[in-house]
Amino acid sequence: MSSSSFQLVFIFCFSILLLLIMSTSMQTVSAATTNKASAKTYKKFIKSACNSTTYPKVCYKALSPSASAIKTDTNKLCNIALSFTLNATYNASSSIDSLSKMKGLSPSEKEITHDCAETTGEAIDELEKSLKTLANLQGSDHKADEMNDLKTWVSAILTDEYTCTDEFDGQKVSKAVKNTINKSVLYLAQLTSNCLALFNLLDY
Repeated sequence: MSSSSFQLVFIFCFSILLLLIMSTSMQTVSAATTNKASAKTYKKFIKSACNSTTYPKVCYKALSPSASAIKTDTNKLCNIALSFTLNATYNASSSIDSLSKMKGLSPSEKEITHDCAETTGEAIDELEKSLKTLANLQGSDHKADEMNDLKTWVSAILTDEYTCTDEFDGQKVSKAVKNTINKSVLYLAQLTSNCLALFNLLDY
C-alpha cells in the first residue's frame, strides 16, 4: 500500500471514530438532559400533591427523595406515603417503648408512656393492614368500599395519636418525657394526616 493510500485509510478510520465518539457524547448529554427534566417533572408532581395536605413541607420532605419511584403515579405516591408513615411509626414505637422502661419515671409518667407505647403498637398493626389493602386496591372489585375502610382505619390512627399527647393534661410530667413523646407522636400525626389528604387524590 502506498503512503498516500495509507494516509487516506487512516483519515477515514479516524473520522469514523470521531463521529462515533461525538454520537455517544451527544446521546449521553441527551439522556442526562431527559433525566433531569423527568426528575423536575416528578418533583413538581409531588409538590403539587403535597400542597393538598395539611402539612405540605413535611409531605414534600418525606416523599421527594422517592421521586424516581413515584414518577407521576398517584397510587405509588400514596403507597410510599403510607410506607414512610409506617417506618416512622416503627421508630417512634421503639423510642417510646425504651422511654417507658427508663428508671426514675413517676407513676403518671409510666402510665402515659405505657399507654403511648400501646397506641403506637396498635398504629403499626393498622398501618400494615392499610398498606396491604392499598397495595391490592387496583385489582379489587370493591374499590369504593375498601377505600372507605382504609380512610376509616387511618382516621382512627390519627385520633389515637392525638389521644396519646392529650394524656399530659393535668399530669405532672417531666420536660424530657413530654418532649420525647411530643416529638415522636406529633410527627406521626402530621404524616398520618397527610396520608388521608393524599388518599383523596386517588380515583376510586
